[in-house]
Amino acid sequence: MNRRNFTKTIAVSTVALGLGSLKLSAATPPSQLAITMDDFNWANAVRLSADERNNAILGALRSHSIKAALFVIGRNADSETGKNLLKEWDTAGHVIGNHTYSHRNYNDPRMTTAAYADDVLRAEIILKGYPRFRKLFRFPMLKEGNTAEKRDAFRSFLKQHGYRTGHVTIDNSDWIIDERLRIKLEKDPQAEVAPYRDFYLKHMWDRAVYYDELGRKVMGRNVKHTILMHFNLLNGLFLGDLMDMFRSKGWQLIDAEEAFTDPVFAAEPKIVPAGESIIWSLAKATGKIDKDLRYPAEDGEYEKAEMDKLGL
Repeated sequence: MNRRNFTKTIAVSTVALGLGSLKLSAATPPSQLAITMDDFNWANAVRLSADERNNAILGALRSHSIKAALFVIGRNADSETGKNLLKEWDTAGHVIGNHTYSHRNYNDPRMTTAAYADDVLRAEIILKGYPRFRKLFRFPMLKEGNTAEKRDAFRSFLKQHGYRTGHVTIDNSDWIIDERLRIKLEKDPQAEVAPYRDFYLKHMWDRAVYYDELGRKVMGRNVKHTILMHFNLLNGLFLGDLMDMFRSKGWQLIDAEEAFTDPVFAAEPKIVPAGESIIWSLAKATGKIDKDLRYPAEDGEYEKAEMDKLGL
């Protein structure tokens, strides 16, 4: 897919989005999934060095013939080490997106639109030199504004600067599992990691099934999913296992650029607070589908009790 086709604006209408307008047939195609990874935090090395983690993640993607999207916090590429690690993603052909320079929460009442916009542009200065940089922006913590005014102001800013929002469709809390795993290994470097892998795969599958079903309710069709993941030890160790799991369950892995061609990614749900999974946001906006949607849609707090029970 060439860059021109990828970056052009997709016209959005109720028909294009298919909000409840289509019914699934008996020959429903398999669910499709793209890997999208956030932050590029490489300095918190445990068990695997920064180079080893980078090589492990890139190796898993290469062995599965998949091109991912990496949403980079600018400060993590603002050093020689960060630049060299990111260059490997660029050379391998993965999409590089903007995740702000400082990874601050736009829903914080103290955060202004002007300050947040400056943080995005500061990251762009660092990232735009990579040939695989695309004007895709992902909000840190998936928070898109705590008021309608902030929400709409930043949507206007992104359009003015040629950005599209790199939404997540399948949200989850892989970060809390990684946090628990790193704490365990810091205390006991020889600790068994298999229980964390098993919980991780179970959690990711549970969230994928939930958002896949919610997507069909909202859209009346399958969407091209983007799953939230983080550049962490957990995925350095188990990304290959995760992709194997999805394929074993009949899902099709697709490139991130292909996923982002789905018209769902151009939707602009009018909810406040804005953000979360784009599927969740659209469901919330209808006011009719799964009225008891929890907020936030995903959070480490939801997983802690089960992890505590399992001794993780």
